[in-house]
Amino acid sequence: MNIAKIMVPKALTVCLRTDSTIRKGVDVMRRHGYTAIPVLDQEGRFTGCVNDRDFLRFFDSLNGAAPEMERHTVGEIMRHDFCPPIAITASEESLIDAALQQNFVPVVDDRGALCGIVTRRMIIAELAGRELPPLDEEFTEA
Repeated sequence: MNIAKIMVPKALTVCLRTDSTIRKGVDVMRRHGYTAIPVLDQEGRFTGCVNDRDFLRFFDSLNGAAPEMERHTVGEIMRHDFCPPIAITASEESLIDAALQQNFVPVVDDRGALCGIVTRRMIIAELAGRELPPLDEEFTEA
């Protein structure tokens, strides 16, 4: 299985940056309807993913105080071990093993830069020999 052939390229992947505000992270997740989003540093390297639970944990930690969503960043609340990436050169077996553990698999190059993501749906379609419809909307880094 050619990972590069089936992945959604970085240019079409919704991403946040570590310095994105909590407000921006919540807005991006709400706008696109995702429950988890890859997070990149300023050089485009994959640092982890942030999910809806990370935001809920942040709001819960405020103990009823008014959220300070502009003062805190996504990098402060994300877990670096959530949704680990695989290398673009990884084997089909490694990709499938990762997809069994998470809804999407971030794909990185040898520098750690995000190349794109592979979803379970894409893997199943590839294994079944089915072609998925083309992506209809371009997303850029948030």
